[in-house]
Amino acid sequence: METFYDKLGEERLNQLLDNFYDKVFESDLIRHLFEKTPKEDIKLKQKLFLTQLLGGDPLYSERFGPPQMRKKHIPHQITEKAKDEWLRCMRESIDMLNWEQHLKQALYDIFPKIAEHMVNS
Repeated sequence: METFYDKLGEERLNQLLDNFYDKVFESDLIRHLFEKTPKEDIKLKQKLFLTQLLGGDPLYSERFGPPQMRKKHIPHQITEKAKDEWLRCMRESIDMLNWEQHLKQALYDIFPKIAEHMVNS
């Protein structure tokens, strides 16, 4: 059975992450949440996480253990504004992909609930 990860593919995932983290590191609202870690390290973890989340191999869990994303984000002050900015960056990055619009929408629809779960202040 084809997973959402299969539909997206590694090349498109890499493009998404390149676009997304370029936007994140340009954002005055959320850049500070990411600056202490090298961009390539953040992109790798996100790639492993999204691969697993979208139905690919459990690469994140194999390397780092269970995702427990909320717990891992607790040290960072994540506000509603930060969440909204993160989602804006993700929306724009997804829209940049060469992919069918309904699949872009389906991919984006995964993120608002996850992002809301990360808000902690």
